[in-house]
Amino acid sequence: MIHYQLRCQATHEFDGWFQDSAGFEKLAAVGLVECPHCGSTQVSRALMAPAVRKSRRKAAPAPLPEEAPPAAAPAPAPSAPPQPEPGGMSQRVAAGPIPAQLLAMLQRMRAEVEKSCDYVGEGFAEEARKIHNGEAEARGIYGEATEAEAEALAEDGIDIARLPWVPRADG
Repeated sequence: MIHYQLRCQATHEFDGWFQDSAGFEKLAAVGLVECPHCGSTQVSRALMAPAVRKSRRKAAPAPLPEEAPPAAAPAPAPSAPPQPEPGGMSQRVAAGPIPAQLLAMLQRMRAEVEKSCDYVGEGFAEEARKIHNGEAEARGIYGEATEAEAEALAEDGIDIARLPWVPRADG
């Protein structure tokens, strides 16, 4: 794998991982490398600092301090749970920020869902049940559902999918 710092025609910078240099060139040539900020597919590699390897010689271990005071564990900062945007569930990311390429794909997915499906808001579970029972027109829908509503739909054999709902690409 190779890591590149990338830049779009609007000078937004972001990073990406590719199988190799040829892999990046192929994907960029067919427009599959997209700026997560503006969606441009006019992307090129930006200048990067070279990776310099350290000597293979092992250095002598540094001497330990005679008495080191015990370190206190940092207290977790209290935070309010994220609030969902209309049409989405709250967003939780366990390992930090979403990588730029993944964010761009999720933003494209959100745009496609919003373009192709009907937003039914908090009535999602009720509308999904009506569609399943033939009481409403069969169509793609999206909206909000509680954990209990999602579990009840699954128990009743109604297929739903939970999607990570990221901010729109256009801001």
